[in-house]
Parts: sequence; C-alpha cells; structure tokens
Amino acid sequence: MKYILTFLPRELLIKYSFYFIPILKIIFKGKRFYDPIDGNGYSKFLSYGYKKIRRNALSPGTLSLERHRLLWLYLVNETNFLDSKLKVLHVAPEQIFYKKFKKNQNWNYITFDLKSPLADIKGDLKSMNFENKSFDLIICNHVLEHIDDDIKALNEIFRVLKSGGVAILQVPINFKRNETFEDQSITSKKDREKYFGQYDHIREYGLDFKERVEKAGFEVEMVNYTENFSEEIKLKYGLQINDVIPIARKSFSD
Repeated sequence: MKYILTFLPRELLIKYSFYFIPILKIIFKGKRFYDPIDGNGYSKFLSYGYKKIRRNALSPGTLSLERHRLLWLYLVNETNFLDSKLKVLHVAPEQIFYKKFKKNQNWNYITFDLKSPLADIKGDLKSMNFENKSFDLIICNHVLEHIDDDIKALNEIFRVLKSGGVAILQVPINFKRNETFEDQSITSKKDREKYFGQYDHIREYGLDFKERVEKAGFEVEMVNYTENFSEEIKLKYGLQINDVIPIARKSFSD
C-alpha cells in the first residue's frame, strides 16, 4: 500500500479511484494529518514520487498531492475565483479539482486534455481550437514539463485567455538550477527520469521559469504561499517548502 499508487498509470488511477478511495478513507482515518480539500483528518498521508519518493505526500481521501492542497488553500484564502462568474479552462484536470469545480454553479467549466477521461474536449495544448480571448481563468498545472514545445503552448494559453485574465501554471522547479535544462536527444524513460526527474518529463525547469512565461506576454508573480503557514501546519497539511504557485496575468491592454 505504501508505494502502489506511485506506479499506477494516471488514466487507471482516475478510472478506478472511485472504488478504492472510500476504503482508503476508512483505513487511514485519524487526526495527525488534515486535507483541506475534503476537510477530513487522516492517520497518515501516503508516500509518492518517481526519482525521489516523498513521505506524507498523497492524501488517501482525495489523492491530492502537496501542490494540490497548497493551491486549494490559495484559491480559498487569497482569491475570489470560486465565487465569481468565470469561463474556466482546466487543462489535464486533476481529479479532486474536477469534482469540486464541476459543481461550481458560478463557473462555465471546460476541461481539456489529449488523453484524460475527464476531458470534455480532447486536443493539443499547442494548437487549441478555441477563439482568441475565450477564458477568464486557465488552470494548467504540471503539464508544461510534458510538452515538447512549451513556448508554443504558453503562446496558445496567452491567446485564448481574455484581457485581464489569469493563468495558474504550476510546474516542478529545481531551485538549485538557474536555467531550465532540456535536451531533445534524451528520449528514454530511464534517462528522462535521471535528468528531468520523471520518465515522461521533457525538461527540468529552473529559476528562469518566470522569464520563460513572461516572454509569452504575461505578467508573472511567483507566489511562495507556503511561507504563510507555520511549520506545524505545513506538516499537518503535508505541504512542501518552496512549492511556488506561478500566477500569470494577461494585461487589460492585450
């Protein structure tokens, strides 16, 4: 049970989670950890990871990871997005967010992905079949590191975002690396895991991610939201240090 969820393909995890999540919630019910997404307490969070296994990473009741819980806290505490009338595009929708967002009566909510069974529309992020300035909010988390041409994808996100709109663009960032590392000759799963941290990643982002997004036309704020919590709360919620949330805004003049 400790590592089994790590090795399930994403499509199967989504397909079968309906059956095993209720069981996990009972098995791991407790008070040591707390998932702010479902509001339940757990005796432990499960280990998760590829190149490096992270302890207390995955919530048994939602299958949320550290980044999901952090983003949920940010959305609830720091924005009015959930209470606003918005047209929202969710790229590669995370399951726990999908359930929450689908029920949001304020949102015109559209999901988009190449393969996900949760996608309303199947398509390529580098060439989306949406009109210019279609969406108020775009959520695209842990997707760009999988895209062979992330610059083209960023330009597409900018194109379909309304003036004054926001794109949330979480990616894994190596804070010890100043510049993003990518090498198209690295194609094997083993080498990609070695150099990029995961078998299906195309690059490892560095501290220049902000500038990379800005080149597409965005105004970018790298929100280190974990700084808002005590060490005790970080542990209880299962949050990571330096797990930033890139908030990309499109100027009203664009």
